[in-house]
Amino acid sequence: MTQANRTMLVTKEAFQAIGLKWEGTFAEASAGGIRAVQTEFKKRLGEIKHVLHPESLLGLSYHITEGGFTHYVSVEVDRIEDVPEDMHSISVPTMTYAKCEHKKGQQIDMSYNNIYAWIENQGYQVLQGDTFHFEIYPMANDPYSNDPEFVIMIAVDDRISQITKENLHAEVSSGSPQGREA
Repeated sequence: MTQANRTMLVTKEAFQAIGLKWEGTFAEASAGGIRAVQTEFKKRLGEIKHVLHPESLLGLSYHITEGGFTHYVSVEVDRIEDVPEDMHSISVPTMTYAKCEHKKGQQIDMSYNNIYAWIENQGYQVLQGDTFHFEIYPMANDPYSNDPEFVIMIAVDDRISQITKENLHAEVSSGSPQGREA
């Protein structure tokens, strides 16, 4: 079965978030470890001040350990103030991302395979180091749904994307725009 995911390159300005931290393996995440934290976070959402987009739940992931990662179930905030007990503040710098929408009825692993293939096919590279990506879920999403809908954002190497932006600008200036969508 083939699955198409619309993918594009976007830049997201620096932002701050507050959320609950989860650490574990990919197997533990697949077994529902993050879902339990999402449920707890939603119950405590009212404790967070200055929430910018209460309709959106962020899942910020940092691949720090071999076979595992750190994940923050969070919301974007206007400013960090009075971080609730057992929660963390996260500051994310301006970054360029490959962005794709995972729709209901699609397979999650295929959506991730498609976005990584798109990154490679476009000549980009995933940001090296503590590889960062995040997901944006509708706050109303049931964490235990087997068919979620969300947006995937994979950080790409800014130096690579800067070269591409210059090339895109040159193409647009010459009257032959060529977008970078799939």
